[in-house]
Amino acid sequence: MRFILVLIGLFITLTGTAQDTLRLSMRQADSLFLRTNVLLLAERFRIEAAQAEVIQASLLQNPTVSFELSAFNSASRTKVLDVGRQGQKIVSAEQLLFTGGKRNKRIALAQESARLTEYEFTDLLRGLRFELRSRFYDTYFQQQTINRYTQQIQTIQQTVDAFEKQYERNNVSLRELLRLKALLFQLRNDRTDILFQLAENQQSLRTLLGTEFPVVPVVNEAGLLSYSINGLSADSLRDTALRQRSDLKATQSLTKQAELNYNLQKALAKPDVRLAGTYDQAGSYIPHYVGVGLAVDLPVFNRNQGAIKSARSQISYQQQYEKQKQLQIANEVSTAFDKVVTVERMMQSVEGRFTDQFEQLNLGITLNFGKGNISLLEFVDLIETYNESIRELNRLKADRIGAYEALTYAVGQDLFSR
Repeated sequence: MRFILVLIGLFITLTGTAQDTLRLSMRQADSLFLRTNVLLLAERFRIEAAQAEVIQASLLQNPTVSFELSAFNSASRTKVLDVGRQGQKIVSAEQLLFTGGKRNKRIALAQESARLTEYEFTDLLRGLRFELRSRFYDTYFQQQTINRYTQQIQTIQQTVDAFEKQYERNNVSLRELLRLKALLFQLRNDRTDILFQLAENQQSLRTLLGTEFPVVPVVNEAGLLSYSINGLSADSLRDTALRQRSDLKATQSLTKQAELNYNLQKALAKPDVRLAGTYDQAGSYIPHYVGVGLAVDLPVFNRNQGAIKSARSQISYQQQYEKQKQLQIANEVSTAFDKVVTVERMMQSVEGRFTDQFEQLNLGITLNFGKGNISLLEFVDLIETYNESIRELNRLKADRIGAYEALTYAVGQDLFSR
């Protein structure tokens, strides 16, 4: 039952007859993705939270105020909570003053942390957009393959129906009829395999676009010619990636944070000052005593040695990790560029005349078989060859776009206009 429901749902998606089907170009899908993707919307709240941490780091410490009242006047033995002229009360206030520029260092660290959150958002956007575009074009070319298979299945079904009538008249053998039915069965199985792949792509597309409606990609294949590496070189793309990749910027931000934290830990070794003021009504050596005080921790035992050493080691770790990230990015770009070159060579070898010849072959297969110009075995072989070639050709077209999008992903910048 589940299998039937999946096929029905996919048929509605492919035919586009459902009122709630989304027919989108790549540009429209990009725009909808930016507005509705749940992960991107959630990540924006992380950015707001990080920016709020900057505000928090810039705030001054609150002053501390304390009151002390006389609970019982032992001299008169009559007054409880005697706070009048003959009573006693103490009021004191204390303010913590940071030294060594701790406040500014905390602000700088919070700002860099907020910047890291923005880089992480950009990198998430880069990854999700790559998946969106890959799934979008995979879905489009799978639909093209499905359409071809559907046409072939209809044609073979008509041929099988005709053969069954001829078999009832003893004009064809059972072996020939069964061979055609086996071909029809194989085509339907192949089509089902593609439908299941299409279902996975549809699931991802709907999630990425924040919708429950089937998505039908609308592609002008002539516009795909904008995917070209003419005028681009692996070296220039590597340089661009090292400037643009958001994950590298995030790694550099972590190195910067380690340096800022090291400066902060050194500043924390310097004792802060607590400035206090006191009013004592009757408990001091004179009535209405007013005094000021200054308190400083003596850095005798704890000079923040461990935290400073840890922060220094963290800088070295982040610097080495940053070098590793740069090497990784350079290799990713080189590999992605090589894949584009390879798939372009493959594409050029099969496009044009090869595809035209297969279209001519497809048009003549059924006609010549009906006229008896080719045998059943030749007919079956040609049908299988044609369908497999069409399937592989559409897969190659999808792989070509996927290779270009992988190069865009590796570089971290849109390289091809759409």
